[in-house]
Parts: sequence; structure tokens; C-alpha cells
Amino acid sequence: MNSIRGRLIAILIGTTGLVWLLAAAWIYLSTQAQVEHVLDARLTEAARMVNSLLTDHRIELAMAEGENGETAAPIFDMGQPYERQLSCQIWSLDGQLVGRSSGAPDTRLTDATQGFSEATIAGETWRVYTVENPRLGVRVMVGDSLHVRDRLVGDVIKGLLLPATIVLPVLAGMIWLSVRRGLAPLSEMAGTLSSRDANDLRPLPSAGMPAEVAPAVNALNGLFRRVDEARERERNFTAFAAHELKTPLAGLKTQAQIALASGDGAVQANALRQIATGVDRTARLARQLLDLASLETGDGPARSAREDISVAIGTAIAEMKPLAAARHIVIDVEHVGEQPCLEVETHRISPALRNLLENAVNHSPEGARVRCRIHQNGGTVLVSVEDEGPGVTETELPRLTEKFFRGRNKSTTGSGLGLAIARTAVEQAGGELRLANRTPQGFIATLVLPV
Repeated sequence: MNSIRGRLIAILIGTTGLVWLLAAAWIYLSTQAQVEHVLDARLTEAARMVNSLLTDHRIELAMAEGENGETAAPIFDMGQPYERQLSCQIWSLDGQLVGRSSGAPDTRLTDATQGFSEATIAGETWRVYTVENPRLGVRVMVGDSLHVRDRLVGDVIKGLLLPATIVLPVLAGMIWLSVRRGLAPLSEMAGTLSSRDANDLRPLPSAGMPAEVAPAVNALNGLFRRVDEARERERNFTAFAAHELKTPLAGLKTQAQIALASGDGAVQANALRQIATGVDRTARLARQLLDLASLETGDGPARSAREDISVAIGTAIAEMKPLAAARHIVIDVEHVGEQPCLEVETHRISPALRNLLENAVNHSPEGARVRCRIHQNGGTVLVSVEDEGPGVTETELPRLTEKFFRGRNKSTTGSGLGLAIARTAVEQAGGELRLANRTPQGFIATLVLPV
């Protein structure tokens, strides 16, 4: 059953019915025990009463056999609401029937001489109490049918279950109405969501919501907020990407037109060099856009490859060597103190290292030196990339990690995404990115990674 309402109704009705049946069984057993105790006490009192009446000669004994050989006739009547509820026999000690109550069987109720006993007469079981009177030479036997007892207990249970057959349907209806009313907030929330437009990400109203529904509403509102933030990032990403790609693509088209229109070999060669440069810049921008999109959307591998930080730095430097060689720039690696042992997720740290080194190479003058320092400081590992470029102004420093922001001393091949990618990557790895100017000139970017 997939319906919460149906499950709740079934559980409540089933539990109520089970409790009712258990109560009826308990009442049946308890009533049976109490009835047997009371009826046994009544048998004892009745037998003793008849014996007392005989002793006081308030009841005259008749002969067991009349002159015509007839059995003794009933000498008293034990009136009762149930037919043959109590039967009394008086037997002489030598085995002759002296008297009996109306409705009592002619056959001897029991062979016991004293106390309680049970006997079966004509297929019917009797519970009998016997009192012996040696003075008068008789035995008084008072008994009742166990069938009558069972019928008495059954009537009590019927009196209990009969109202239940009327009350249970009413109770089931009340349970159904209560469950429906209790789940009404969920139905209202479902109706609100189904009538919404796909672009409507406003939070659901949570005021007055039941405590059981409030967590679901809060979770949905959190989801709406995250979806809205993701859509806003996508819109900004698309707008920025379109803007940044438009300029190099327009330049490529212009240079291609110049190369086609000019018959001068020198002009064509220059145009082709400009096209190659534009293609490199566009490819770099596309790569950075893909890196940023992958980091922001969390599309990295579920179980990312991990490697030592020193290996990751070496790989990033190897990727930058062609660019550094073209500008006659040397990249040095320095370990301050003991070499740290730290495994990092490749898909996060590699883009950060690559973009920091690329920025340092692009902003350094030809023939300069870029230094990559690794230092473990307590519970953190610091990876610093230092260049000998012009640095940035103090007013530009806080904005360097904004997407597509390029300062006054921007390079011709930059796109303004490198530091944004580095910050996003290192924050996802649980660290932070620190930026500062060097003295007397240059710039330093530091990745602070937890051990």
C-alpha cells in the first residue's frame, strides 16, 4: 500500500480492533473465572441450606419408593432464570433417592460423597457439590449444568461485543476523518506545488505548519533556494562566457578577412600569427570556463583520484613549461623545512595550481623567475606562487577573485577567471586562497590546505 493515508487508517483500525478483541478475550476469561467462583459459592450455599432445612425438619423426607413403586417426587423447586440452572437431589446413605427438585435428573448426580465433583449425565456435564448428613443418613447434592454456565458467560460476551459491532464502524469513520484532516497540510502543499509555474521558486509559507510537516517544507524551501542560486550562476556564466568569447571570435574573423583580402605575404603571415594567438586565447578561455563550471556544479568524479601535493605541483609546472619557455621564464620549486606529505584531490587542486602558475607566467616580464614554495605550518600546508610582475593596486586586491575581473595591469591573454577558479577549487578542498603584493614588486598567491 503506497498511500500514507491508507496505511494510517489500516493501522489505526487494525490496532483498535485488536485491542478490542484482546479486551474481549480478557473479559471472557476473567468473567468465566468469576462466574465459576460465584456459582460454586452458590452451589455450596444451596447445598448447606437444604441440609440445614432437613436438619431442622422444615422439609419432611418422603420414602424413596412409594407403595406403587414410583420414585420420589420433587419436594421443592429451586427457581432460576435459566432452565435447570440448579438441580437438587437427596439420597440416603444406602443409595435410595429420597427427593429431588423439579427439573433435576432421576439419575444420581455424582458418586462423590463430599465436596465438589463433576459428572456426565446423558451427555451433559454437571458441576455438583455434595453435603453428607450422617445424623439423618442422607446426602444432599446440588449441581448445575456447565452448559448453562457457558451460556451465561457467552451472554455476557455477546452483551459486550454487540455494541462493538455498532461502535466500530463509527470509530472507523472517525479515524478516517481524523487522518484526512491531519494530512490536509500535505494535500494543500501538494496542490500549491502542482499549480506553480516552473520558474516560480519562491519559498513555501511555513507559518502555522504542523511540526511533522515543517521539516519537509523547510527542506523544499532550501532546495528552491539552491536551485535559484544555481540558475543565477548559470545565467551569469552564460552571459559572461558570451561576452568574453565574442571579442576573440570577432578578432579571429577580422584577421581571417585581412589574410584573405591581402596579397602581401608579410601581412598574411602577421594575420595568421594573430589568428594563432586568438585561437590559443579562446582555447584557454574555453578550458577555464569548463573548469569553473565543473567546480561550481560539483560535477567532479564521485571518487576522485588523489596524489601527493608535490606530485600535483610537478604536473602543473610541467604543463606550464612550454608557455614559460616561450617567454624565457624559469619556474623554481622550493621546500621550506621538511617536505610535507599531503594527498589532495586531483580534480580540485590541479586547476588551482595550473591557473596560479599561468597567471604568474603571464604577468612576469620576460626572463623573470617564478617561485613555487611549499611549507607545512602545523596543521596546514602552504603552497605559494610568487612572480616578479607589477602587482595590483590596493583597491583592486579585494576584487581579484571576481569572475572576469581584470585589473589595470592585465595581460593580453588573460580572461579574468584564473583566480576565481583557484579560489573555488581550494575552498571546495577545505582550504583558502590568500592574495598579496610583494615588496618591492611582484605578486604572491598562496593556497592554504588543511593536512
